[in-house]
Amino acid sequence: MTKWLLPESLADILPAEARRIEELRRKLLDLYRVYGFELVMPPLVEYLDSLLTGHGYGLSLRTNKLVDQLSGRTLGVRADMTPQVARIDAHLLNREGVTRLCYCGSVLHTKPMGLFSDRELLQIGAEIFGHAGVEADIQVIELALESVRSAGVARPRLDLNHPGVMNAIVTADPALVDKADDIADLLAAKDVPGLQALGATLEGLRPGSLQALVDLADLYGGPEVLQRARELLPKLPAVGRALDDLERLAGFLANYDISFDFADVRSGYGYHSGVVFAVYADGWRDALVRGGRYDGVGKAFGRARPATGFSLDLRALSGGLAPAMPAKAVRAPWGNEPALAAALRELRSAGNIVVQIMPGQQQSLDEFVFDRELVQEGNEWKVRAIQ
Repeated sequence: MTKWLLPESLADILPAEARRIEELRRKLLDLYRVYGFELVMPPLVEYLDSLLTGHGYGLSLRTNKLVDQLSGRTLGVRADMTPQVARIDAHLLNREGVTRLCYCGSVLHTKPMGLFSDRELLQIGAEIFGHAGVEADIQVIELALESVRSAGVARPRLDLNHPGVMNAIVTADPALVDKADDIADLLAAKDVPGLQALGATLEGLRPGSLQALVDLADLYGGPEVLQRARELLPKLPAVGRALDDLERLAGFLANYDISFDFADVRSGYGYHSGVVFAVYADGWRDALVRGGRYDGVGKAFGRARPATGFSLDLRALSGGLAPAMPAKAVRAPWGNEPALAAALRELRSAGNIVVQIMPGQQQSLDEFVFDRELVQEGNEWKVRAIQ
């Protein structure tokens, strides 16, 4: 093994792709700003008890741990920025009313989340705090869809779910409670034989509980799925409220391509409390965007607040787009004469890419293609097209 070999599921990003990712970052942060979102920058590492306070077990499994050499306490390298932003809203800003925050930064996972996933993500997202109404959910979903469209994604598809449906079925049967994580894994894989095998091992399983879980695995598709869910699933109050929330939100989003998947229960880290959503598109193996409502997460920091938002990985988003094309540039000779320096400054201040060729050096570039050159004609420097 060579010493410069990277760890598994970590990768360098080369010039043209790196430039496009950075352009996407700027474009999306500018988009969020015109919607009234304020930018925050949480630290890459925090004390582990702060980073994981009040959040799901799944997030803990994804978080890398290390020892702080100054305090001796355990630190965590963030695996998700949403809880950090919730901490900022609840503990540092401590505002009344609605707060809109956006962010962008690297996160690190202990293991890749999928077969083709990386362990390091460049996560960007937006969150709304302080409004429990459906209006906040509508805005974050519309902004999520606008994010991928502005990046060049054609025909994004919106997938909706509510974790309260599975949770209500599991908590209503004591025989299922200790197996909630196993059930979620089997549902996410739509493994009906696995669910049936698990049910056969459980003592005291109530009649209908196993069939309700099997039905969840088959409840996916268009708006008609909501009616099927009302007919098939147990008449539990929490199930009814969750279906009502989904139906109401879908009514406001009727102009979008919407589907439902009640088995998609591994879409987050366990802290979501209401409607969750994902955005899919042709050309990407997994969801481009994931988000949803997570009311009360800030309670662990002293202030419970309604909250909803979304995040996406810029590296994954960029990776499914058409190959980044080289940018057009001006080729210029090396020199520091005042007239040449003035010409270079003028071109660059106008936004032109100008590359000076070093003496005796052959220029090798992946990101730029020369379509013009700066040449001296008499006492003046002029730009001419390269044939």
